[in-house]
Amino acid sequence: MKRSCFIEKSLMGTVAFLRESVFADDYAAKKGFLQARDPRFKTAAVFFLVLSVLFSRDIPAIAVIYLITLLSAGCSFINPVFFLSRTWFFIPFFTLFIAAPSVFSVFTPGEPLASFRIGGFLLQITRQGAAGALIFFSRVLVSVSLCVLLSLTTKHFALLKVLRVFRVPQIFVMTLGMCYRYIFLFIGIIQDTYTAMKSRCGYAVSPVKGQRIVAWNIATLWQRSYQMQSRVYDAMLSRGYTGETYLYGGFRAGVRDVFMLAAAAVIFFFVLWQTYCSS
Repeated sequence: MKRSCFIEKSLMGTVAFLRESVFADDYAAKKGFLQARDPRFKTAAVFFLVLSVLFSRDIPAIAVIYLITLLSAGCSFINPVFFLSRTWFFIPFFTLFIAAPSVFSVFTPGEPLASFRIGGFLLQITRQGAAGALIFFSRVLVSVSLCVLLSLTTKHFALLKVLRVFRVPQIFVMTLGMCYRYIFLFIGIIQDTYTAMKSRCGYAVSPVKGQRIVAWNIATLWQRSYQMQSRVYDAMLSRGYTGETYLYGGFRAGVRDVFMLAAAAVIFFFVLWQTYCSS
């Protein structure tokens, strides 16, 4: 019987992550609408749109912002399947499971929408609970989609520079940049380790021996990682690294960048006005 190894599945998952990261860099290098925008104005526009989603209490308004997000992704030449698969799974689905209990009358009393029995218990879904769960899920979905769109259409080093422009602490930006780069090195070490294990032990390994091999490799990998991070940091300091991110050519803003930021700000203030007027 041919059975897939757990270690091999994990390795394939890391390779798939690496492949998706490479595709993300390819998307950032394309000549689309958002790729051509100034990263500072683009980040500020996304920030205004995320705030608009968080302050909005109206599903149609959130749907309009999500439609703008999808249109922007299309104009930026991002594969719809690739974009939706990165935004509809994990965080939105996890949020859906969190919000699911709030639809019942036990947690959110209100007008009954549907009722059913489980065993001897009567459960009712209220209209207020369903509306609140839908708004919560929609906010998370659109916010995640906007952040993913920003990361896909902006090069990594440019995004780090934007964080410093907006006065994000240097230690946070430096740690984020080093962690992002270290992931790829970490994946390479895992691949080499697994190849060495397979070449020496083969495919048939007893559970006890397999556990010992995995435990030994975890300890060794931790020790190598600790030593490597010290060496990498020393090498960066010897080459003049001070923690700041520098760009060749700098940022250049145009009329379209200003218009995009102004449109996002108008949407934000309109949502604020609509929210406070309705309340």
